[in-house]
Amino acid sequence: MSKLLLFAAPSGAGKTTIVHHLLDQFDELEFSISATTRPRRPHEKEGRDYYFISPARFQELIRQDAFVEWEEVYPGLFYGTLKSEVQRLWAEGKHIIFDIDVKGAMNIKQAYPKEALAVFVKPPSMDALEIRLRARRTEDENTLKKRLARAAEEMSYENKFDVV
Repeated sequence: MSKLLLFAAPSGAGKTTIVHHLLDQFDELEFSISATTRPRRPHEKEGRDYYFISPARFQELIRQDAFVEWEEVYPGLFYGTLKSEVQRLWAEGKHIIFDIDVKGAMNIKQAYPKEALAVFVKPPSMDALEIRLRARRTEDENTLKKRLARAAEEMSYENKFDVV
């Protein structure tokens, strides 16, 4: 049976770097591409990094029960894992690796308790996290403050994960 490897962390903690390293090292792993309503960053590609969809389409997919999990991470900003994405990768016999927020990881772990391993990537400190986020230069000051506040909340979930 294929496994689900759930990597979660506050934004900027390094989970994406870890996930990409594991994907480079292990052919039997495949990345679960999440759907999101957030704007695409310059280096991101549709269908590789995310499925970028409109808020209206996301809402329609929620009504159709098309998600394994979804979350309104910030007002009007949605992320979710499509059931069709999990089914597609399992049909290929792959173990699925997720780069996901903490609530999404907990929801997937609840839906697939025997198949899921939840890993929390803990940043060295909140100060180090802020430095990393500022270095990205992808958010304005207001968005950055929201990300840091959310990071503090997400840190409280670490004891719910299988591995920290």
